[in-house]
Amino acid sequence: MLSFFTFVKDIKSIRKAVLLSCLLFVIGAVVGWVATSSLEKLLVQQLEGLSEISGNLRDTANPQWNFFVFIFLNNAIKGVVIIFLGALFGILPAIFLFINGAVIGYLIHLSALQGQDLFDLIVKGLLPHGIIEIPAIIIACAFGMHFGGKVISSLFRSTDRKEERSADWSAFMRQTLTASIWTVILLFVAAIIESTITFSLLS
Repeated sequence: MLSFFTFVKDIKSIRKAVLLSCLLFVIGAVVGWVATSSLEKLLVQQLEGLSEISGNLRDTANPQWNFFVFIFLNNAIKGVVIIFLGALFGILPAIFLFINGAVIGYLIHLSALQGQDLFDLIVKGLLPHGIIEIPAIIIACAFGMHFGGKVISSLFRSTDRKEERSADWSAFMRQTLTASIWTVILLFVAAIIESTITFSLLS
């Protein structure tokens, strides 16, 4: 049940939600790049908060370990919680994806305006861990939005027999368990990379 191949099979079964998640993330990144003043304030607040935390962690006795713990716990908790918050009609996973995409788009655009080397930013600062972290978050949000879709469908579909609905929900909850575990594993690997390789490349 918890094998990686089962996880991949589950992802394929919700491919429409995965595609929608990718689309929302890309739209968020584009909007972040061309951020309006009101959205810019929100994104700046997000980045200032992260910058403050980053500064505090760098001043500790073992910054790499503390970076790892913070990154892993922050991402893993959000990654799992967002799956189940999708039960609220899939709204929160969609917002979470959009904001994360917007933050990345805004950060890259801001760096370009400041004359920073985008190659270093993307290849050294984002790609090493992002190649695992971003897909993991997108997949978690996809399961969350699929969860919301199933809730909406259940509210308006009363023709199915109780046994069929029960079996359907049982199968999906098994999928969410598998997705939660593999999301944590992937984000664990991403946190190791970000707190070691990315940390070293950007130091």
